[in-house]
Amino acid sequence: MIDMKKALQDIDDVIEKGPYKDTWASLSSWQTPKWYQKAKFGIFIHWGVYSVPAFDSEWYPRNMYIEGSKVYEHHIKTYGAHKDFGYKDFIPMFKAEKFDPNAWAALFKKAGAKYVVPVAEHHDGFQMYRSNISHWNAYEMGPKRDIVGELKAAVEAQGMTLGVSSHRIEHWFFMSNGKKFESDMPQNPDRDDLYWPSMPDPENFDAIDGKPSEEFMEDWLVRTCELIDNYHPKILYFDWWIQQEAAKPYLKKSGGVLL
Repeated sequence: MIDMKKALQDIDDVIEKGPYKDTWASLSSWQTPKWYQKAKFGIFIHWGVYSVPAFDSEWYPRNMYIEGSKVYEHHIKTYGAHKDFGYKDFIPMFKAEKFDPNAWAALFKKAGAKYVVPVAEHHDGFQMYRSNISHWNAYEMGPKRDIVGELKAAVEAQGMTLGVSSHRIEHWFFMSNGKKFESDMPQNPDRDDLYWPSMPDPENFDAIDGKPSEEFMEDWLVRTCELIDNYHPKILYFDWWIQQEAAKPYLKKSGGVLL
């Protein structure tokens, strides 16, 4: 697995030698490329382990642990008690046996898309790509395929551009409700656990209340830079909780590496 200390130092070294620094002033000098300004249509893909239960929405992994919710009730009725069948137990069922990236890319091209942005990691903490940071990824588990890598090759072969989306930051709290009753979720999951860190929900979800820890944000940064290094996306999208005040120093660093 990756040496986190070295990875963080490598990020600082890249920024130091690169054309952009990890400051808003430096990053603000970047100009939107003309190809993106002209690309009026792209495809954004939500697809992951949550597609196995295929019930309600991609927030199944959160809502299944909220007692009394319709997803909670559906889960018990369909799969049994949470202590016996938790979210992680869907992973072996996520086989992606019908996934044909070339067919997807051909369809996207036919539809007129200029770029394609798969969700590389959703709030559930499962990476849809090969990773040296966590074993909880589609290359080592489930389909045992590098979904993002295969899609990148197919999309670029069709002359389109690949982007990636990371929703990792919401994983700070996303799975936390499983600690409130008997479930498969440890009360104190370690860093190598799918459910880590499962911190309590913020009292509200504004830009200052969540306060993700330095350890979590360093993990977030290294994951983000791994995506940049291995897949060279031309678009990098983050989901809404990136507004967190605690995330801003790390967001600036990721911008310095990407650009």
